[in-house]
Amino acid sequence: MLESLITSKTRLRLLVKFFVNDRNQSHLRGLADEFGESTNAIRKELNNLTQAGILLKHSEKNKISYQANTQHPFYINIRDIIRKYLGLDMLLEQILERMGEVGQVVLVGDISKGIDSGKIDVVVTGENLNKDYINSLTKRIEEMIERKVVFMLKNDRYESNGLVLFDTKIGA
Repeated sequence: MLESLITSKTRLRLLVKFFVNDRNQSHLRGLADEFGESTNAIRKELNNLTQAGILLKHSEKNKISYQANTQHPFYINIRDIIRKYLGLDMLLEQILERMGEVGQVVLVGDISKGIDSGKIDVVVTGENLNKDYINSLTKRIEEMIERKVVFMLKNDRYESNGLVLFDTKIGA
């Protein structure tokens, strides 16, 4: 559906890259390699998004890197649209509904880096998690968001890198 509003596939991929996780940062050549596209097509979209103030441009020696402008008035709106596009809102809602005492829901792997590979790796931590529910949920959520979902359940807090969607300790 978002593809009908944002007709440039490169622009959509850039928005996913930078707005799924505001810590994501990249440079032109890295994006070209990651997307398998020419630097010219990516440069054009990066310039458009930078001129609109949606992305920030940082010079480091002779490399220019880009990242989401979290101070932009539409930052939260764009982030929420991208997360809805990826199905992350439905994923979180379904997990919290009947999983038990969930402590954290953390995205890891490609999606946490802003790469929409079609697979979402999710770490769910907490006590007395409903494993039967997660097994039945997997197929249903995959059909809803049209992506493969892999759940990893842990009792202890997850302290590694990832995109935190829910955390009872920090109130997110």
